[in-house]
Amino acid sequence: MATKSERHFEGFSRQMFTFLRDLGRHNDKTWFEAHRADYEQHVLTPLRDLVNDMADSMLGIDLSFEVAPAVGKTISRIYRDTRFSKDKSPFRDCVWITFKRSAKDWARYVPGYFLEINPTWYRYGLGFYDAAPDLMARFRQQIDEDPKSFLKAVAWFPKQDVFTLEGETYKRPLGQDKPEPIRTWYQHKSFYLTCNRKIDDAILSPAFADQLMAHFGLAAPLYHYIHRLASQVLDARP
Repeated sequence: MATKSERHFEGFSRQMFTFLRDLGRHNDKTWFEAHRADYEQHVLTPLRDLVNDMADSMLGIDLSFEVAPAVGKTISRIYRDTRFSKDKSPFRDCVWITFKRSAKDWARYVPGYFLEINPTWYRYGLGFYDAAPDLMARFRQQIDEDPKSFLKAVAWFPKQDVFTLEGETYKRPLGQDKPEPIRTWYQHKSFYLTCNRKIDDAILSPAFADQLMAHFGLAAPLYHYIHRLASQVLDARP
């Protein structure tokens, strides 16, 4: 892990959130090109610095994580894909970083860590974009077969006040005969842990990198539990 003297992330600036707000209001190529320098300085540079400073810590969780501080790797593209969308605005007014393994169908089978930043709020956590049904079926099967292993993987969760459990649940709840906390997790179609915050002093501080690394590390037992199940499901596919 990089020492504090070797780090480059200095916190996000107020100019970053101003840029994202203004991009949402003036969402066209002419405005963006006129403000590209602001994007490079206040958005891309601190995102790259943050990824760089966190790389060793994230590799400590999973050596196969993508940690290259590059757009399209760990950093989101500012350009929207409008091919299949009714909304033809060319740019996103939010940015994010992800730490995950590279995979063809990562959004459904690969759990990942994320930080998403919007003009007035941000969030970070761990989970799926949209977990595949066969993966969640395997998740419930594993809980049925070995509830102790699952409870060990989430033993840290009720002891903290950082993350909340979110995600789509079944309209007809499953596992109502299960004890808590199993019942709450069991009924999710997909899930993710998230810390939701308004823009605050924390994200403007260089110490934000340490905060993310500590909180991401907290969730590592659950990451490893889910990743083992995902690997089993993917290995069993033809």
